[in-house]
Amino acid sequence: MKKRNYVIYSLCMLLMLAGCTSRQDVNKSEQKNDLESSPKKEVVIKNDNPPDQPVKEKEEAPSITNDNTVPDEDDSEVVDVIMVGDILLHMPVEDAARDEDGKYDFDFVFANLKEEISNADIAIANQEVIIGGEELGISGYPSFNAPVEIADSLVEAGFDVICHATNHALDKGKRGILNTCEYWDSEYPEITVLGINKDENEYKNVNIIEKNGIKIALLNYTYGTNGIQQPSDMPYAVDMLDEEKVAKDLEYAEENADFTIVCPHWGTEYNLEIDAYQEKWSEFFREKGADLVIGAHPHVIEPVMFMEDGIEGNTNNHGNGDMLIYYSLGNFVNWTSGKGSGVANRMLGGMAKVTIEKKEGEAIIKDYGIRALVCHVESGHERVTVYPLNEYTDELASRNEIVHQDPDFSKEYLKKLCQDVWYNNWE
Repeated sequence: MKKRNYVIYSLCMLLMLAGCTSRQDVNKSEQKNDLESSPKKEVVIKNDNPPDQPVKEKEEAPSITNDNTVPDEDDSEVVDVIMVGDILLHMPVEDAARDEDGKYDFDFVFANLKEEISNADIAIANQEVIIGGEELGISGYPSFNAPVEIADSLVEAGFDVICHATNHALDKGKRGILNTCEYWDSEYPEITVLGINKDENEYKNVNIIEKNGIKIALLNYTYGTNGIQQPSDMPYAVDMLDEEKVAKDLEYAEENADFTIVCPHWGTEYNLEIDAYQEKWSEFFREKGADLVIGAHPHVIEPVMFMEDGIEGNTNNHGNGDMLIYYSLGNFVNWTSGKGSGVANRMLGGMAKVTIEKKEGEAIIKDYGIRALVCHVESGHERVTVYPLNEYTDELASRNEIVHQDPDFSKEYLKKLCQDVWYNNWE
């Protein structure tokens, strides 16, 4: 407290003698979310019923001010969300993870991005390949099946949410679905698994994660399963892009969550542009209340746009529009056997980065961006990994064996591709 001067002091004494009582203004201490210090994994998952309201911390005692003003209380809550594209395990990737004793470990794939993934409040991955385990035979294209150790590495990397609704979800039939669900349930019950279901109750559920006071609904659907029918006794095994199902889920999300993220498996493979199917579903999601759409399946990157009243606009204007769409994040990891022009495009992926803020009861997109990633492949044990493009060197690019399949591959080629698709809105 600053000392009052003698004149003010004298006046106050006179007022007190006259029987007047002074009144001090009080204010509540400003409270802020400290995202860096909050534990990453402390999320509350509610499947069947709307999540309970978060328990508020006890307010600090009012502090006395000396300027007759009451500071505004910062009542906003913030959640940082990231998502990466397809975890596409071709056989060369699986071979790189297998040691001389036949044991699998995929940690090296995520090593360069583990810190960034772990630091996000909610980290999402598109697990393209079913995790049926070795009992079903480890396999690559066209009928994929991964060892369970990929799940271990996804968790070790820091992912919280795994999307399984892909066109390869039924590559190993009913047993593949059940093995995958059982492994997640038994080993990592804290992980939110989307898009596949071991029973009808799971199929009817809408997953809602509560983090930092914000309830976020997460939905995942696929356009198809490569012509493989759902098991006759498990017609609910994979969440499909069915209008009745999607509308019902979005209605529940609107009523019970603050913010809704949809992760559709859609689009045209290797197409850098948006197709009519994506346009149709984008409008459907928007009409039904989705706030953020992050797509997968094309295996190449596609535009990022805001949509408002059915009008799409580029991402130069942060905050415009009522639904943000990442049409495709491309591959996170892969080692395609394809050859020729355009194969280099499959080695570029994106990490969607979105900040959700809830203030005065409304959750909105406060900020967003996309980080360019490159999949580096070399023959040998643990020599397949992913780098941020801005940390990738020309020397590494010259060693990337994909250059033998597409001579166009280079760091400069990937940078130009980012510019062509994302304009200046990438890092």
